[in-house]
Amino acid sequence: MNHLDELEAESIYVLREAFAKLDRLAILWSLGKDSNVVLWLARKAFFGHVPFPVIHVDTGRKFPEMYAFRDRYAKEWGLRFIREECPPIEEVDPTLPPAARAAARKTLGLQNAIRKYGFRGLIAGIRRDEEALRAKERYFSPRGEDNSWNMKDQPPEFWNQYMTDFPPGTHVRVHPILHWTEVDIWRYTKREGIPVIDLYFSKDGKRYRSLGDMDITFPVPSTASTLDEIIAELEATRIPERAGRAMDHEAEDSFERLRAAGYM
Repeated sequence: MNHLDELEAESIYVLREAFAKLDRLAILWSLGKDSNVVLWLARKAFFGHVPFPVIHVDTGRKFPEMYAFRDRYAKEWGLRFIREECPPIEEVDPTLPPAARAAARKTLGLQNAIRKYGFRGLIAGIRRDEEALRAKERYFSPRGEDNSWNMKDQPPEFWNQYMTDFPPGTHVRVHPILHWTEVDIWRYTKREGIPVIDLYFSKDGKRYRSLGDMDITFPVPSTASTLDEIIAELEATRIPERAGRAMDHEAEDSFERLRAAGYM
């Protein structure tokens, strides 16, 4: 197998383990490149069908292109789609910086969805290389009853041996592409022909590398207007992937506070 085959096989194994070991499982769909790859992998893992609900925790502040993409592929891929609306900003911790406070609406929306549907496991499309705090995650990450994450108390994972047996009532986050990199995502997207939102391609000398809410996500300088050009750019750039995320330029502990509270 080549590198992409190995990445795919490991991710499919994680997805099948989650489906076999966790009841009331769902997948989080943020509409970006990573969660689209996770959905693609889930469809391959289960022979064209995603056998659990797919949730979009919606702030109402995404780009129009993202909503158009969601509505099209939720139908084309036959997803059991759930839209969970986020609560208003007034319900969010006012001590958070502005962008982190806006992003925290997703944490509250996710908590509402978990309570409403009783999900025990949630599959998310995060990667270790994306952000330093995410590098501390596990493939199967247990959370507190309030969905809180204690990064210092996570199960060891050695030689692809994952802990999948947890006490009753434990909430688990599953991260099947934890071992991928940003350039892996794009190489796999090209190989597989996975649909891509146009915002990722350069227009007027800028493009989005990471997609979030319109008011807290910004494009970065780039001339990459094709998949090949994106891959070549990533092989050479030193600009962080989340350079266009306003939250990542706020107080150093903002993201840590969000993640500890259950942020995606």
